[in-house]
Amino acid sequence: MTNGYLTELTTKMQPEITKINTQLSKANRLFQAGVMEMSPDRLFTPDANGSMRLTYGRVLPYKGKDAVSFKEYTTSKGVIEKYSPGDIEFDAPPKLIDMMKKKDFGQYADKDGELHICFLTDNDITGGNSGSPVINGKGELIGTAFDGNWEAISSDFAFEPQFQRTICVDIRYTLFILDKFGGAGHLLNEMKIIR
Repeated sequence: MTNGYLTELTTKMQPEITKINTQLSKANRLFQAGVMEMSPDRLFTPDANGSMRLTYGRVLPYKGKDAVSFKEYTTSKGVIEKYSPGDIEFDAPPKLIDMMKKKDFGQYADKDGELHICFLTDNDITGGNSGSPVINGKGELIGTAFDGNWEAISSDFAFEPQFQRTICVDIRYTLFILDKFGGAGHLLNEMKIIR
């Protein structure tokens, strides 16, 4: 089934998607030029895909809709709860699930005894930001930005502070995967990361 989907995607859908994205890119440039011409005295934020930028934010939860709330972080408990063998989104290696069930997190566990996986910030995110470092007020790397939440899908057009969240991988999870799960602690030593 997966191979059939990939074939369909690459042979039929991808050419159409490319055509639409090309047209959309041209339309966006024309729209932006019109907005800038209409407001010549306004300062515009640079496009994150074409320039370096730095944003500031806070780690925050949010309410997606009535009676639906999201904490500001996720843990290994959530990975176990969502685990579904064979599901492309929620599968995980048996070794990882076993380590999580045993709470075999080593020094990467939080003070609550859990392994924190992801956290949410109220930063903006757009295409091209994935992989950006997330640094705390002390200049320490605490995570890696990788996605935006579903409720803020409109963020390319409008920033909605009550919904907008950037999903970040907690650096402790990254280090846990490299060291304990992957057995590549020598890489951490080589990078002189204190363990």
